[in-house]
Amino acid sequence: MEDALYMQRCIELARSGKHTAAPNPLVGCVITYQNNIIGEGWHHKAGDAHAEVNAIRSVKEKALLKKASLYVSLEPCAHYGSTPPCADLIVSHKLKRVVIGCQDPFSKVNGAGIARLNAAGIETETGILENECLALNKHFFTFHKKKRPYIALKWAQTLDGFFDAPRKAGEKGSRWISGPQAKTFVHNLRAEHTAILIGSRTAIHDNPQLTTRLVKGPSPLRLLLDRENKVPVNSKLFQDGAPTVLFTSKPRTLPRAVSQVLVKRSPLTEILDYCREQNKLSLLVEGGAHLHQHFIHAGLWDEAFVLIGPKEFKEGIPAPQIPGTASKQYMLGADLLLNYTNA
Repeated sequence: MEDALYMQRCIELARSGKHTAAPNPLVGCVITYQNNIIGEGWHHKAGDAHAEVNAIRSVKEKALLKKASLYVSLEPCAHYGSTPPCADLIVSHKLKRVVIGCQDPFSKVNGAGIARLNAAGIETETGILENECLALNKHFFTFHKKKRPYIALKWAQTLDGFFDAPRKAGEKGSRWISGPQAKTFVHNLRAEHTAILIGSRTAIHDNPQLTTRLVKGPSPLRLLLDRENKVPVNSKLFQDGAPTVLFTSKPRTLPRAVSQVLVKRSPLTEILDYCREQNKLSLLVEGGAHLHQHFIHAGLWDEAFVLIGPKEFKEGIPAPQIPGTASKQYMLGADLLLNYTNA
């Protein structure tokens, strides 16, 4: 019971780095002595000290470490990266016991940290709140296990199942289906992902910014799939000065902030390879309907968020069809949010 309580605190601490830690995992650490917390730490950002280091530094009476227990949400690292191995630091302070939430699948760790602690005679226990600790770093684990970013789909649809209504010639602008609470939810969702993708039709008709301007948190890297160069050069994605990556078969002259990737193979393959090469752990796909359906048909999705607004269009572009049933559902004002997980 006490182990679970302290591991829950590790998870809470780890979440403090949700907007800054990537491409590193979220990790929290707690040190206890005689059932009292004497040290805490979490990983702030890549290149900075790890959670275990920060927790050990926070302990005022270092002599207590030899009698203390260290709790950490992810297996301590056992390799040299930007910082020395945390497993070595723990061994050097001769902690009595180490409790680990889940093993690290990263190839340079993957059990090596636990093995090093055991070799030093330190009592270890793993799997405390394991499912919660795995969920905490679902982006990181997917990236390293599947060699691609964690892929989340997000769209809004009407009660009668339409993604968008028919448009007259030259008509532009967003057709809002969902309300203000849903919009805030979407901006928070963007802040949790390191890249965001739309297709040319969404860029042309909605002219979106794809930022997190309604909430605190970093905006994801904007990716645009426009193989035929249909998106006007005066679009916000090209002209607001923020980085955008254009995936196209026909490169053209664009502002300096826009990078271009020549599509020679399957566009989805090119996009996912680019995300892997750039250490983008997660990709949020926001539109359009055909782009979503391509990801669904290919089985390239991990989670989907479907907002169902109270409007009806009667006709238009049908919403994407996703297999299975929602694992969770919530009300966001007048909108229903369905959350799917790819089994």
